[in-house]
Amino acid sequence: MHSLPDFDQLVQLATTDPHQFALLRQRLIDQTIAQANPSMQPRLQAQQSHIDRLINHAKNPLHRNILLQQELQRQLQRFNQALQSQSPPQQAKILPLK
Repeated sequence: MHSLPDFDQLVQLATTDPHQFALLRQRLIDQTIAQANPSMQPRLQAQQSHIDRLINHAKNPLHRNILLQQELQRQLQRFNQALQSQSPPQQAKILPLK
């Protein structure tokens, strides 16, 4: 995986050449997904597709950030619900020492 340019370089690239910035972003996303466990790759691709749809729906950068923050909040709530719905751990039976 290529190293990520520093923040100032990314800002300059996004400002001066949005198309190249989008290509860099997509390349980094693709590389990251390719490095994941093969069984997780379809799920990661689906999640990225969902994120891309949110981004494309946004009217401006602030709206984009709000949409992404709301989505992250929904994901965290679902994760919390999944954790809460698991059955509590069974108590170990303590045997007296003889």
